[in-house]
Amino acid sequence: MVYQITNPYTNQVEKVYANHSSSEIENALEKGDRLYRKWRNSSFESRVTTLRAVSQLFLDKTDEIATIITRDMGKRFIEAQGEVLISAEIAKYYADHAAEFMAVRPFKSRMGDAQLVPKPIGVLMAVEPWNFPIYQLMRVFAPNYILGNPMVYKHASNTPGSAEAFAELLLEVGVEAGACTNLFIDYDQVNQIIADKRVQGVALTGSERAGALIAAEAGKNLKRSSLELGGSDPFVILHDANLSEIEKIIGQARLYNAGQVCTSSKRFIVTTENYETIVKMLSQAFSKAVMGDPFDGGTTLAPLSSLKAKKDLVKQVEAAIENGATLAYGDMSKNQGDDCFFSPVVLTDIAKSNPAYYQEFFGPVGQIYQVADDDAAIELANDSNYGLSGVLFSGDLEHGTDFAKRIETGGVFVNSYGGTLPELPFGGVKRSGYGHELSELGFEAFMNPELIVARNTPIDLDSAFGGFL
Repeated sequence: MVYQITNPYTNQVEKVYANHSSSEIENALEKGDRLYRKWRNSSFESRVTTLRAVSQLFLDKTDEIATIITRDMGKRFIEAQGEVLISAEIAKYYADHAAEFMAVRPFKSRMGDAQLVPKPIGVLMAVEPWNFPIYQLMRVFAPNYILGNPMVYKHASNTPGSAEAFAELLLEVGVEAGACTNLFIDYDQVNQIIADKRVQGVALTGSERAGALIAAEAGKNLKRSSLELGGSDPFVILHDANLSEIEKIIGQARLYNAGQVCTSSKRFIVTTENYETIVKMLSQAFSKAVMGDPFDGGTTLAPLSSLKAKKDLVKQVEAAIENGATLAYGDMSKNQGDDCFFSPVVLTDIAKSNPAYYQEFFGPVGQIYQVADDDAAIELANDSNYGLSGVLFSGDLEHGTDFAKRIETGGVFVNSYGGTLPELPFGGVKRSGYGHELSELGFEAFMNPELIVARNTPIDLDSAFGGFL
């Protein structure tokens, strides 16, 4: 596997990185395991101080880090800045809540004085994607650093600059060597790491294929795992939705990060009375997109992450049209060049027999579905292999919230543009994976709630439970 920076705006290779050797992998695991054994029975308070320093460093170096992200995978500089800022906020969140999350939890038992003590489980292996190369790492690192789980990680091969920078930034503020180690390795080496007895957990964000392979390897070795595998998120527009509110965000809901977001709205599901209006609204929003240099403040749509990503998306859209979908907006002839830009398109009339119906389109492609009523909208929203997130608009908040509860997904934003915050748990169902990151649920993903019971009465061998009580 070749790790290199190929600037998506210029499509030119800027830097190639050497892969790590077997001895470097062993050194990383040895250091991580040593830290785990040290941290397991020591105070976490010093790590809180260090994590606060991490947060501040990211704030201080926002532009520097954002530049690395944009060079790596091409997103608009302003979006890269936002990624750095939310990463800093995640670090601060877990520092602020460390005492709460690490608190011993007493409870009553006839056996004696019982308590659950938050404990780490060991070294973690993280496999992370290119679309949010800093944020994705921070989601795993911050809670597990407080808990005491060191981690090694394999990043995407096209974002090595971000991968290297993350580890170096942590060391800069005093995060211990071995606490978070970047490894440029291939998937065979990932499997070897998962099999290593020092590694006790695996976190992956990526494709279904990668998730299935990693989950199988984790299961074979009886290692805990957490998977986030993408989605085909619905944007449900009920009959009484406030269309003026939708108009504010409908373009951004699909074009943010050039549409390369697992939780971006991909399927717009609208009742008949508003269907034509939404087709026109989304098409107009797409028509205003300005493609260009991601460092230029006037650019509103950045290139895709790679030429391969573009060509794959072109084939996917062309196949959808060949199978009966209507190209309601856009010109696919604009997407035939050897650059990484993809001119947005809107697809309608996607029948269930069309392969596109169950696919995820990872780029500036909007799919609009017409349904008879609100109940049919929910039924179509649930007719998906994925279940990561979603958006729902209704003129009545209570009515909308009730309908949102009927959607089979990890989360729904009612009358709001979907997003992420440290306190909101993130995870999906179906083929979108399992497990959670962020919030307290993310803290508990790789935690051992160790049970300690101290007997406070004499042993009675004549009891009905043979002395156990």
